[in-house]
Amino acid sequence: MKLPKINILDEKNKILRTKSQDVTFPLMQEDKNLIKDIIDYLKMSQIKKYYEKYDLRPGMGLAFIQLGIPKNIFVIVEEVDEEVFETYVIINPKILSHSEELIYVGEGEGCLSVNREIDGIVPRFARMKVAYQDIEGNYQEIRVREDISVAFQHEMDHLNGILFVDKIDKNNPFKNKDKMREI
Repeated sequence: MKLPKINILDEKNKILRTKSQDVTFPLMQEDKNLIKDIIDYLKMSQIKKYYEKYDLRPGMGLAFIQLGIPKNIFVIVEEVDEEVFETYVIINPKILSHSEELIYVGEGEGCLSVNREIDGIVPRFARMKVAYQDIEGNYQEIRVREDISVAFQHEMDHLNGILFVDKIDKNNPFKNKDKMREI
């Protein structure tokens, strides 16, 4: 597997604060190619022999805006078994409903655009129903929960110019921890 040429922007880059725009169909070939490259990159970042060889930080999600492209597209690649992946290509997402229950990632969220350790918790919905379009433009709905719900919310925040660090209370990074469930 060859490492795709992907340049992930750092949090200091102002374009990450841009609200992305909906995509029209059919998708341009360059967008389809980039989606494939993102999938390959995220898989490689989670496979030890590749992340060690290429010095990659493991990541499971990437939004187009993190590459400087303000389009409402994100990709999530979850390793469900050793080198077996579930892939989500989400275009023009909208939250249809969500749980009242809030969760947070115990070891903290990370981001391929945030190259520093961050202490604190990010409140996220435990479950969501999301409408989106697939790579062919077909309308889809998906129910996501737990870690995939967190990943969807993290990437949807990117599409709205929000980084996870923005959601951590600066004065009290573990605020309301007792009102949420750790995952």
